[in-house]
Parts: sequence; C-alpha cells; structure tokens
Amino acid sequence: MTQVFPLWVIAIDYVLGVVMWTLIGRFGMRIFLPDDSKFFFMRFFVRATDPLIRLFRPITPAFLVAPLVPLYIAWFFFMVRFYLMPWLLGYTVMGMLSFPLEGEIARSLQQMFGKFFR
Repeated sequence: MTQVFPLWVIAIDYVLGVVMWTLIGRFGMRIFLPDDSKFFFMRFFVRATDPLIRLFRPITPAFLVAPLVPLYIAWFFFMVRFYLMPWLLGYTVMGMLSFPLEGEIARSLQQMFGKFFR
C-alpha cells in the first residue's frame, strides 16, 4: 500500500474513513435504537460522533430530521476522501475501491474467504 500512496496519505485516509464509518454506524444503529440507549455500541457511537454533530451544526440544514444528521455529515467526509484528497495529490481519477482503508479491508476479506469462492 505504501508503494502506491505516501504514508501520510494513508494515515489521513484511515482517520477520515474511520470517522465516516463511525457516523454511518451511528445512523445504522439509530434505525433500531434511540440515542439514549444503554447498549454499549450505541453509547460509543453517540459519544464518538456528538462532537462532530455539534461542529457541523452551523452547516446542517434545519429541515433535516435528527436521525439523518450523522449520514449527512458522513457525506462530507466521503466527499473529502473521494474528491478533495485525489485532487490535492494530483490524481485525475482514483477509481472504484481505491480508498486505502476500504481497499485494505477488501484485500483482507478476499484472503480470508477467497478460497471458498474459487
């Protein structure tokens, strides 16, 4: 992976990716549980993402229902990872599944389960 991207790019993408997926996780958990649930995963998602939700409050539309706010903020992180990062690095197109975090996960899954689908 470090042959394709510099280490600092991978580190930034991993951080942005973890934040994005945590926000998506909160949205997904919110489908089944309220924000004040005692379930430890839900408490983690709420605690980890509340500061971001407060930070993005000035640019969050008022008409957006509360359960969709984490997904809306995750969209910003996706846009930075998909458009801004490649542009800053000078790439014209990075391609599908070229995010270092998701690419590493996909390779790991392929190594674990690839022998079952040959």
